Amino acid sequence: MDFRFNDVQESMAKVVRNFANKVLLPQYGYWDQKEEFPYEQWAKMAELDLLGLRVSERYGGQEADCVTAGLIAEEIARGDFNCAYGVLMTCLVGDIIERFATEKIKNNWLSKMAKGEKIICIALTEPQAGCDAAALNARAVKKEDSYVLNGEKSAISLLRASDAAVVFAKTDPAAGARGISAFLVPLDLPGITLQSYPDMGSKAIVRGSLFLDDIVIPEENLIGQEGGGFIQVMQAFDYSRVIIALMCLGAAQITIEETVEYVKQRSVFGKPLAKFEGISFPLVEWLTRLEAARWLCYRALWLRDQELPHTKEAAMCKWLCPELAVAAIHECLLIHGHYGYTREFPIEQRMRDVIGLQIGDGTAQVQKIIISREVFGREFLPY
Repeated sequence: MDFRFNDVQESMAKVVRNFANKVLLPQYGYWDQKEEFPYEQWAKMAELDLLGLRVSERYGGQEADCVTAGLIAEEIARGDFNCAYGVLMTCLVGDIIERFATEKIKNNWLSKMAKGEKIICIALTEPQAGCDAAALNARAVKKEDSYVLNGEKSAISLLRASDAAVVFAKTDPAAGARGISAFLVPLDLPGITLQSYPDMGSKAIVRGSLFLDDIVIPEENLIGQEGGGFIQVMQAFDYSRVIIALMCLGAAQITIEETVEYVKQRSVFGKPLAKFEGISFPLVEWLTRLEAARWLCYRALWLRDQELPHTKEAAMCKWLCPELAVAAIHECLLIHGHYGYTREFPIEQRMRDVIGLQIGDGTAQVQKIIISREVFGREFLPY
């Protein structure tokens, strides 16, 4: 067993942490208050080749392993939690497109995504089909050498900033999950309508709904085989859920580090707050929990790099880490007293932002169903 990151990973993490501290963190609250997508930061991440980590070199990417991508996502989240969606989404989309799309789609989109010139989002969720992804209503009907798409997709991260979406729709409604297909849909086509959300947190990722009204796309925009979309996204979720977990841990870790410095400087009754066990003990307890969760995440990514089963481990990461992160950040907010409740510190924003990923990519309840399925067997599923 070797719990060390290699020299390349250590070097990349050091560079990215410096970038996150100096470039991302000072502007973290700005984008939240403006409710704008951070195009400037996105471009700077592209300059460091952080938007094509899992894309092959032939398409302009880094071809990094999963552990390295997770390490970068964690470091970016320390500076700006919402900018870490850049690592999350490009890894998720890049994996799906490179593994299953036509060569023309790969050539047209992957290198531009890696360079930060194009943004691609995932459109899976629908108003009546969140956790139950197999219950989609969106339809894709084959007509000669094209598909016609209709339906509504909701809760799409990066929607208002994206140039295209990987849209999941049913090509065979009678086949259930096996009738779902995936398509690359440019968002400037006639018949497409976008709607923004007034979200509580992560305002900079400009979430929203996508309405498809007789959208015609060429057959070559089908990603993979007809009916293969559900399997594709489920396999990708085994990866993205761990990246999400590390994003949450990164936000919690930096918040605790900031709080440690705060309580060493802040005095009460003539002593630094850090001398009171009611302050120091909760912080070290959270650090211990976060450290344990962090290594669960890197083990899951290591398993994926080794092409070993990791569905159970990914689900464990996804339900545990956002929950721990929100609770740890909340503790830090309270320790800061009324200052923590203001925008003078980034704590309240981090808490609002991280809460969103207690929901996205599957709630804790759904993750526990997945873990139970892996432990007890499919015959004991509640559905």
